[in-house]
Amino acid sequence: MEKLSVKDKGLIRVSWESLGKNKVPHGIVMFTRLFELDPALLTLFNYSTNCGVAPECLSSPEFLEHVTKVMLVIDAAVSHLDDLHSLEDFLLNLGKKHQTVGVKTQSFTLVGESLLYMLQSSLGPAYTTPLRQAWLTMYNIVVSAMTRGWAKNGEHK
Repeated sequence: MEKLSVKDKGLIRVSWESLGKNKVPHGIVMFTRLFELDPALLTLFNYSTNCGVAPECLSSPEFLEHVTKVMLVIDAAVSHLDDLHSLEDFLLNLGKKHQTVGVKTQSFTLVGESLLYMLQSSLGPAYTTPLRQAWLTMYNIVVSAMTRGWAKNGEHK
């Protein structure tokens, strides 16, 4: 399993400090990018608002609630950088939930790319190669646990 260095944790915390205060706008940037990378993912969001096209989906209250939840997961990971293993059960269950609604594990890669895109767009010149690598390492740790939960849930079907 990948590990985060003290320097990596510092980079993540400092970069998230400003972004975490405005979670929803940054989450919308991330999901806009995700839907650009794979428009078919829109079909996973069956809300009362038509999610057949990204703008309608991104403005629906139900979807904004989902964006908030995703950003809170990122916030939790940043808050628990010194002990990401404490989130293991939560992340396993999150992986199970994603498997249940039809998310494929390949989509986790696209979400990671979208997260990095949001960071780069939001941080501008402060987005450096070491910062990118630190976030990627943290994301890989989180997704590894979610993927284990996804796989366990798939075995029980």
